[in-house]
Amino acid sequence: MERINYTIDENEAGNRLDKILSEKNEDFSRSRIQQLLDQGLIFVNDEIKKNNYKVKVNDEITIDIPEVKELEAFAQDLNLDILYEDEDIIVVNKPKGMVVHPGAGNPDNTLVNGLLYHCKDLSGINGVLRPGIVHRIDKDTTGCIVACKNDKAHEAISKQLSNKTCSRDYIAIVHGELPHEYGTIDAPIGRDSKDRQKMTVTDKNGRDAVTHFRVEERFKGYTLVSFKLETGRTHQIRVHMQYIGFPIVGDPKYSFRNTRNDTEGQVLHAKALTLVHPRTNETMTFEAPLPEYFKALIEEMRGY
Repeated sequence: MERINYTIDENEAGNRLDKILSEKNEDFSRSRIQQLLDQGLIFVNDEIKKNNYKVKVNDEITIDIPEVKELEAFAQDLNLDILYEDEDIIVVNKPKGMVVHPGAGNPDNTLVNGLLYHCKDLSGINGVLRPGIVHRIDKDTTGCIVACKNDKAHEAISKQLSNKTCSRDYIAIVHGELPHEYGTIDAPIGRDSKDRQKMTVTDKNGRDAVTHFRVEERFKGYTLVSFKLETGRTHQIRVHMQYIGFPIVGDPKYSFRNTRNDTEGQVLHAKALTLVHPRTNETMTFEAPLPEYFKALIEEMRGY
């Protein structure tokens, strides 16, 4: 078990215990701190306090971090929708609700679990929990994702992603009627200092993020928009569209409070992926058809 010790100084006195700890260590969210408190693993002057305890000068805070149990990915038959496959790569149309790789709270039913069942070999560069994975799409985003079956292919595709020579195209329905036919959002994205579970546009800790968009169709109060990513930041399209005031419909993190709640998450689809094949050097484009719920939503909005 790892032990961390902090001493409160004058500038920190008067703040809540959970706030101070989340500021001192970016790996601690307030919910994680609450878990550690509930488990009796955080002490202030050798006493357990509540998360809203106001710290005082010279308070000695001790945190006992339990050892993380190593997760192991295992094979599951998940009936993957495979768009393309050869000896080097496999392209999958990921369904809504599927997490890409195992992690805390998601030990199974992930894309990796399905790939391990379907494929004999996957690249090992990203370790035992992310075999074959070179990029991710969010749990509730559907569509194209490529995985690699060997390290040579993995390195080649990773390089294309880094060099921005691998093209990723998305489509979404957003709130509001976008006035511009096309445009570019160039705004850095970093972790939200107020909510560690979210990203935000920020100069403080942000990394370059560029999203190109084009209006495909306008409805009453909504717009169907296509996107091309120049960078691949976490939640990039979702954050950028919130930033310009046209958040994605159904997005539980970044949309309006009164957004639709019948879409099981954001209405966002990775419709196409273009890359250079790591063995043949052939430029290949893979396309994933729109999910049925997405097509039904378009037809519904056309009817207004």
